[in-house]
Amino acid sequence: MSEQWTLLAEVADISPDTGTLRAVLDGEAVCVYKVDDRICATQDRCPHGNASLAEGYIENGTIECPLHQGVFDIASGAPLCPPVTTPIKVYAVKVEDGHIYVRTGQA
Repeated sequence: MSEQWTLLAEVADISPDTGTLRAVLDGEAVCVYKVDDRICATQDRCPHGNASLAEGYIENGTIECPLHQGVFDIASGAPLCPPVTTPIKVYAVKVEDGHIYVRTGQA
């Protein structure tokens, strides 16, 4: 079996101001992050409220929800402080020639 990778976005499209980009994968919103020199991706919608994590604040490898200040670890998706208690989905990412791909399944 081989991995399936789907083109999600371009590295150049990530905001230099926020370090985030909102993209869509199979009808679902995905947040793409530039954390130091790494590119990461998680679900965009905060599980605690109807807020886009792409509008949040990155600090030390975490994303803070702009609605209620819940914080998630970007790499693992783990909730780090109240009021969030549910992890966010994390996507496997690879970057080739400036293109960001996410793993979408097994063939």
